Amino acid sequence: MKRSESRGKTRWARFAGIFGLALAGAALLLTGLSQGALAASFAVSGSAFKISADKLVGEGFVQYGDVDQGSGEAHVVAVGAFRKATLDNFCQSVFLPKVPMVGDVTLVLVSGGPGGMESTDIIIGIASLTGDLLLTDTQIGIDAAQLSKGPEAAKGRAGAFGLQASGATIGQLRQIAWSTNAQTLRLKNLALSLRSGKNECF
Repeated sequence: MKRSESRGKTRWARFAGIFGLALAGAALLLTGLSQGALAASFAVSGSAFKISADKLVGEGFVQYGDVDQGSGEAHVVAVGAFRKATLDNFCQSVFLPKVPMVGDVTLVLVSGGPGGMESTDIIIGIASLTGDLLLTDTQIGIDAAQLSKGPEAAKGRAGAFGLQASGATIGQLRQIAWSTNAQTLRLKNLALSLRSGKNECF
C-alpha cells in the first residue's frame, strides 16, 4: 500500500469516529423515512443543499417570497410548497468544506426509481430552481396571505405577491435550497454515502 493511500484511509477512519454518533442518528432517521412516513425538517446552518430529480409531480402548489431564518442566517427565498409531491430518481447533497483532518466532504442521499421520494405538506425555502414547469388551474398575483391551494402553513405576508396552482409538474428538476419542512417524507430504496471532495447531485 502506498504511503499516501495509508494516510487517506487513516483520515477517513478518524472522520468516521468524529461523526459516528451523528451518522448513527441520521441512519435511524433515514431508516424510518425509508420504511414509512415521518415528519421531517432539514436546515443546514450556513450551507445550502442541492436537490435533483428526473421529474416532480405535485398537487396543491403555492409560491411566494419570504426570509428563511431556519439555516442560522437570514436568506431571501422563494418559498415553494405542495400538499403532495412525488419525485422520480431523487438526489439530495450537502457539501461540507474543510472538515477537520479530511478536507472537503459531500453527504449524498439517493432514492432512485419512479416515486423515489414522496412527501405531504412540504415547504421548501428555495434559493434557485431550474427545470421544465407545467402548471394547471393557475392563479398568478394572488395576495400571498390568501393562498389556499397549498399546505395550511404555506402563506406569505399580506399584500405580497403569490402564485398558486392545483397541479405542478417539473421535468429535470435542479434546485438549491436553504431549508425543507414536511408533514411526511418517505424515501424508497434509500442510499446514504459520504464522498471525498465535491461530488454533489449536480
